[in-house]
Amino acid sequence: MKQRKIADRSVGAVGLGCMGMSWLYGTPSKEESLATLDRALELGVDFWDTADVYGAGDNERLLAGALKGRRDKVFLATKFANVYDRDITSHQDQVAAGKDWIVDGTPAYVRKAVERSLERLEIETIDLYYQHRVDPLVPIEETVGEMVRLKEEGKIRHLGLSEASAASIRRAYSVHPIAAVQSEYSLWTRDYESDVIPLCQELGITFVPYSPLGRGFLTGTISKADDLEESDWRRNMPRFQPENMQANLELADKVKAVASEVGCTPAQVALAWVLGKGEDMVPIPGTKRVKYLEDNAASVEVRLTAEQVERLEGFETAGARYAPTGMSYVNG
Repeated sequence: MKQRKIADRSVGAVGLGCMGMSWLYGTPSKEESLATLDRALELGVDFWDTADVYGAGDNERLLAGALKGRRDKVFLATKFANVYDRDITSHQDQVAAGKDWIVDGTPAYVRKAVERSLERLEIETIDLYYQHRVDPLVPIEETVGEMVRLKEEGKIRHLGLSEASAASIRRAYSVHPIAAVQSEYSLWTRDYESDVIPLCQELGITFVPYSPLGRGFLTGTISKADDLEESDWRRNMPRFQPENMQANLELADKVKAVASEVGCTPAQVALAWVLGKGEDMVPIPGTKRVKYLEDNAASVEVRLTAEQVERLEGFETAGARYAPTGMSYVNG
């Protein structure tokens, strides 16, 4: 596996998003997920991404089992701030405003969250600790200040932000260097190209694209709702609604056409496009299956021509990334 850098650590150029192993994307299998994590290390996919909210902690507990005896082989990221349990937050004004879920960046919650994650993961230090979303009610300087104290205590090694605006990143960076910014980025989500990505390049921050395969849509395996399990969260996402999905198939078809020309899979084309945007990008495609992991890892060898890139980029995605509540917390 080719290497890229996050702060002072070299990691595989393609990481692994672990959310779907426990949450939202259909029925998970613990055995298959653990096999996928085993295979990831064999392939050099050593940057693993989770969060406390994934499966209400179940995803962190799953990774704890996979980390035993090889903690030093994994660069592990987890996150805090997204809250579904109203009993553990004081942000009642967000609840009163009708939010389905809330964001808590108070210093007290940051500390509570990290202790819980360390316990679930059964480790002493988190390599990269992200604020999952920026809290609109708490100055980001206060949140980052508490994260710095956690670093000084040895509970975390590096600080990260997720779905933060350029303004928030600058404010956070004024308190302490930020190692990574994680946000959705792919051929069908290019929101941050004009401000956040250039700022990360200016400040030497690694940009970590999540959902680089368009939540699986760019793999060419999804063309209608029935292609997803009944329990799959994507069925409720705007871009997967029938009218938007039908329009977005044009992009999926473009990806398929380029894949045919290159002699690879559509997923590898979508990842190669992201990887080609700069050595400071480390995408984390999510999967719970070995065959897709292997396919994703091989994308580091795919090269696209300038003409193919131009063809792929000439598309405007139909539908918002999230429902209104989710959209209210991005670019915060």
